[in-house]
Amino acid sequence: MSADLLHPAFDDQVLDSQRVFRAALKALAEPGLTQPLIPVQALEPLAPASYALCLSLLDGDTRLWLAPAFDTPMVRANLAFHCGCPIVAERESADFALLGVQELVDLSGFCTGSERFPDQSCTLLVQLDALEGGAALSWSGPGILGQREVSLPVPAAFWQQRAARNDFPRGLDLFFAADLSLIGLPRSTRIAASIEEVA
Repeated sequence: MSADLLHPAFDDQVLDSQRVFRAALKALAEPGLTQPLIPVQALEPLAPASYALCLSLLDGDTRLWLAPAFDTPMVRANLAFHCGCPIVAERESADFALLGVQELVDLSGFCTGSERFPDQSCTLLVQLDALEGGAALSWSGPGILGQREVSLPVPAAFWQQRAARNDFPRGLDLFFAADLSLIGLPRSTRIAASIEEVA
C-alpha cells in the first residue's frame, strides 16, 4: 500500500467514532430527521458523511461491498488502513454496502436476514448529493410521531426495490449521507405517497 494514498481519519479515533456512531443510532431511532455529523475530511469520491460512517461502523469483522464509483485505490487503501474491513466482490456476502444513487434502482442480492436472524441483513450506506429536493413522501412507524414528510432525491424505482425486499422483521436498513449530514431509514418505517395514504 502506498503511503501517498493514505488520508487522515478522525482527529480522536475513539471519541469521534463514538460521536458518529451515536448520530447513526439516532438517525435510525428518528427516521427521516437529518442528523449532523462532526467535521471530517472528505475522501474523494466519498463525501465527509459517507467517510465518517465507514470509519465508525466498519471493522475487521464487517464485509463491505463497494459500488463501482467508490471502488478506487484511494478508498480501498484508506478503508483497509483505518477500518481493516474486508472488501467483497459479491453483494450476497456483504454486511455493509456503499452505494451511489445509480445503484438504488436495483437492490437485488443484498442479504435481508433470515426469520431466525433478521439482524444479519446488509446495511446500505447511500451517498447522495443532498438529502432533500426529491418527491415528498410520508414516513410513519416507530420513532415517528404521526407522520413525517421527507423528500429524499432518489429514483421512484428505489421505493419499489425496497418494498420488494422488506418482509419485516427481514429487510434492509439504510443510511443516506450527503456532505456532513445523514438520514436513517430502518426497515420498520412505512412509506406512503402522501399524508392521506398513511391513515
